[in-house]
Amino acid sequence: METNHQVTKAASNRATASVSKRMSHTLIEKWKDFSFAVPALLFMGVFLYYPLAYSIYISFTNWNMTRPAKKFVGVDNYTRLLTNEDFYQSLQVTFLYTLMDVVFTLVIGLLLALLLNVSSSRLFGFMRGVIFMPYYVSMVVAAMVFTWIYNGQYGLLNGIVSWFGMDPVEWLTNPSTALPALVAVSVWKGVGFAMILFIAGMRGIPAEYYEAASIDGASKFRQFRNITLPLLSPMTLFLVITSFISSMQVFQSIDVMTNGGPLKATNAIVYWIYTMAFTEFKTGRASALVMILFVIILLLTLVQWLVSRKKVHYEG
Repeated sequence: METNHQVTKAASNRATASVSKRMSHTLIEKWKDFSFAVPALLFMGVFLYYPLAYSIYISFTNWNMTRPAKKFVGVDNYTRLLTNEDFYQSLQVTFLYTLMDVVFTLVIGLLLALLLNVSSSRLFGFMRGVIFMPYYVSMVVAAMVFTWIYNGQYGLLNGIVSWFGMDPVEWLTNPSTALPALVAVSVWKGVGFAMILFIAGMRGIPAEYYEAASIDGASKFRQFRNITLPLLSPMTLFLVITSFISSMQVFQSIDVMTNGGPLKATNAIVYWIYTMAFTEFKTGRASALVMILFVIILLLTLVQWLVSRKKVHYEG
């Protein structure tokens, strides 16, 4: 009996040791996997999550960059902003800029994609490259070049206008033309990217669909409306959302070309945040405006995605 008990106990100990060894090995493997993610998590924590949390904290204080002391003021910064006429004027400018930028960039990009979607033509390939090149140009450099083009006295655009016998236009100092002038810079820079993505989407559509439609007697326009547009909807949704997020944060072109003028006609929200924080030194209120902009972009992006996802067609 004692011998059987010893044998059973020894077997049990071996089984326990085996299980413990397997568990230890599993834990070591999991820690190895986690260790690879630690640098990325530390980077995100230091440069993303901590600044975000600190900005939220600052938005509830009256911190002024000229004074080190911070006093908790609750939602006072948010209340002052939401009851300020300049906030709604700035929001209107931002939405109008975003609408024009997104619509013109996508429409022109799609038209160019339809015209230049010829893989066998070297000329069309060269033209695609030329149109795409501005995407790599820094916005600051592009804004400086267009500032010269828009110059009221010796600008290239007014030189062209004068050829048609019209008077020169002060493009950047006229409230009715300043914002469209900024939009034109963004469209010039971004339309090539939209064109390339649309061409990539078109080349992913099976040729059999168009062949079947042609056999059924469908015109080119009907093929475009019933085949191309629906199957480009995933790419279109991607471009709409990314362009919307980017346009809502317009800053560099305004800073270089108009400084928010004339008469606040180009005073978009991000530029207002900049002037509030680094010119007026109202850091707490500027942080509150950052949080408001973050919520607006997040909510409107979710709305776009929820509304559009039922209309997005994926092949198969």
